[in-house]
Amino acid sequence: MRKIRFGVVGCGHIGRRHIAVIEAEPQAEMVAICDVDQQVLQKLSADYPQVVSYTNYERMLAEASIDIVCICTPHGLHAIMSIQAAYAKKHILVEKPMALSCLESERMIQAAKENNVSLYVVKQNRYNAPIMLTKQTLDEGRLGKIFMVQCNVMWNRHNAYYEQSPWRGKKHLEGGALQTQVSHFLDLLVWWFGNIQEAKTIIDTLNHDIEIEDCGVSALRFDSGTIGSLLWTTCVYNVNYEGSITIIGEKGTIKIGGKYLNKIEFWDVMSYPMPEDIDFNDAPNQYGTYQGSSSNHDKLIHSLAEQIIDSRKGVVEGDEGLKTIQAIEKIYGQAEAK
Repeated sequence: MRKIRFGVVGCGHIGRRHIAVIEAEPQAEMVAICDVDQQVLQKLSADYPQVVSYTNYERMLAEASIDIVCICTPHGLHAIMSIQAAYAKKHILVEKPMALSCLESERMIQAAKENNVSLYVVKQNRYNAPIMLTKQTLDEGRLGKIFMVQCNVMWNRHNAYYEQSPWRGKKHLEGGALQTQVSHFLDLLVWWFGNIQEAKTIIDTLNHDIEIEDCGVSALRFDSGTIGSLLWTTCVYNVNYEGSITIIGEKGTIKIGGKYLNKIEFWDVMSYPMPEDIDFNDAPNQYGTYQGSSSNHDKLIHSLAEQIIDSRKGVVEGDEGLKTIQAIEKIYGQAEAK
């Protein structure tokens, strides 16, 4: 069986995660990597001697025999690099956020369509066991009408986190905390409750010397009629505290919690006790001085390889990924800041 051949551009923390996962996937082959830092490439080449390395992205697209490019660069580069890959006739898997604006995202989608390639967006939290169980429960109507949802993203990012990469905390390259820390949570809210119709938002920067916010709260109304609240911060003392979603419905209440949406913390659903045969173990990404969201890139890459081989759907594609960017723009567009 032919393996799907991958290239990765951007070999920082998340890029190295992609490389390791692809290398371990039986239906995938790690073919090429690209980064502007030659020292990073030298270290990776020692670990993966069969992989060709490039410092020039256009050259990798032109020369490397790859089926799909993983875009793992700073947020502000996602759009242009995805469009370049599309015109090189490569499929694209872009890390979150898809782009920094709806306009950029729409251009990416159009470029993929014009060149008959697929554009996928990384949404690995959809593979979390508590998320999959909750999605099934919602789809089956077991919660009845959904009245409210509360989402909290209360994490820590030390000043060193922003200082270790020149793009972090910069408005034109990172966007904001919604793009970096909250993007996956918003994807789930929109997936479950529809697009955001209304948002009333307050943001501020209280604890870091950065261009973007480190605190925010927003009251939301979704297409479904569900109302909700979103609280996010990178100011939690010392370590991440919580990433949670609480759903209040006509026939039940569910809280998905832990630090990375990897635990069911409360389950009370009419005539539907929580199944006992589900493995909720989910190791978080470890990045040295901080931790990221849950480590399910392996499940995403496996599903993506099968999706391409079998010409079917499954992994989030561009039109679906755009909905998160629309939600971010809606929330920021209604923001009050000092």
